[in-house]
Amino acid sequence: MQSAHRSNDENTRPHSGAASSREAELGSAPIGSLLFKLALPAIAAQIINVLYNMVDRMYIGHIPDIGPSALTGVGVTMPIIMCISAFAALAAMGGAPQASILMGKGDKDSAEKVLGNCTFMLTVISLVLTALFLGFGRPILLMFGASEKTILYAWNYMKIYVCGTFFVQMALGLNAFINAQGYAKTGMITVAIGALCNIILDPIFIFGLHLDVRGAALATILSQGISCIWILRFLTGTHSTLRIRLRNLRPQKKFILPCLALGLAPFIMQFTESALSISFNTSLLNYGGDTAVGAMTILSSVMQFSMLPLQGLTQGAQPIISFNYGAKNIDRVKKAFHLLLRSAVCYSTLLWLLCMLVPQIFISIFTSDADLASYTIWALRIYMAASLLFAVQLACQQTFIALGNAKTSVFLALLRKVLLLIPLIFILPHFVSNPVFGVFVAEPVADTIAVATTAALFFREYKKLG
Repeated sequence: MQSAHRSNDENTRPHSGAASSREAELGSAPIGSLLFKLALPAIAAQIINVLYNMVDRMYIGHIPDIGPSALTGVGVTMPIIMCISAFAALAAMGGAPQASILMGKGDKDSAEKVLGNCTFMLTVISLVLTALFLGFGRPILLMFGASEKTILYAWNYMKIYVCGTFFVQMALGLNAFINAQGYAKTGMITVAIGALCNIILDPIFIFGLHLDVRGAALATILSQGISCIWILRFLTGTHSTLRIRLRNLRPQKKFILPCLALGLAPFIMQFTESALSISFNTSLLNYGGDTAVGAMTILSSVMQFSMLPLQGLTQGAQPIISFNYGAKNIDRVKKAFHLLLRSAVCYSTLLWLLCMLVPQIFISIFTSDADLASYTIWALRIYMAASLLFAVQLACQQTFIALGNAKTSVFLALLRKVLLLIPLIFILPHFVSNPVFGVFVAEPVADTIAVATTAALFFREYKKLG
């Protein structure tokens, strides 16, 4: 029975059949078919999103005369773009699980207030970031490695891109609330619409209108704007279980603070990627030169692609776990986690075997240079030595977030990268005969310690679920 405290229009408005059916699915559909029904579109969305970022670089690299310098300049902007994405995660990835839990409790009114408060936060964050990067973007780019030769291209791209920060925040942030309700296909379509528009607009603006990197930035923000409009139409329409309402845009601490606390973990994980990349490249350049840095570039790409299925699986499991945790249906929470863990272990085992036995199938995608390929094959076997453990790390860590456990989620986000990996990158080379080996082996050492800690904390929490 719905709460008597809800407003009259909330009590009387009809829910669409699709919305009611979606809630029933989360609470009663067979876990196996439900998980893969939600995970497959999430995996597809992850792949599309990576292609989204690659398309800009592909076109920019082929601009006549200025291609290499323009590509380098745009590459310097990546830490800022990652920062903008991290702030979207701060609001949305904390709010979406909270909304799912409240839906499971049958409290749609509070779930919609979470959505409204997160929409308000995303709006404020976008305005602050736009002002910050328009005012100080150029010196920040110089600090991040832009040279006198590349700063022109970096700044031309960035000053247009940041003008679309609102679209980026809304497209990335609110899509999490679509997935949190179990509308995984709609979430995938949101990403696909933006990617398709970007693929079409990039060559028109870059080559047809001769706007070079400015055209790439303009194509990106217009594409994100189209995704943003699609999301807002869905979340204000009758097909969505949760809807954005003007009355819920008023900020309330009791909704904002828990979302920020839970969102801090994914924020840290995304925000620290820049620091991690800088640490690896600095240390490898010192000990192994350009070849080692080139190998690390390939390893990062392999890691990024190989993690997509695991990330999609955890995204598919999140609404199931959160909804049923809120509904106090602990058996379904446990079944969803067990299936998530088994599926993730099967995938990570296959990934580990491929990396150890036939690493060249990954390396050949990124380079045809024999010397670089040989060096990278050696490095990949070291770097991915603990990839077998990724399943436990991600399944447990993302389940903490799905259960709304903010404190432990933040600790685990800090543990692997900030407390372990970054220090080990600089410490281990001093204790081995081959310093480059010491840099690469920092990854599996940090992973092993982080996984052991995560598993111990999780299974202590898991016992309390009963």
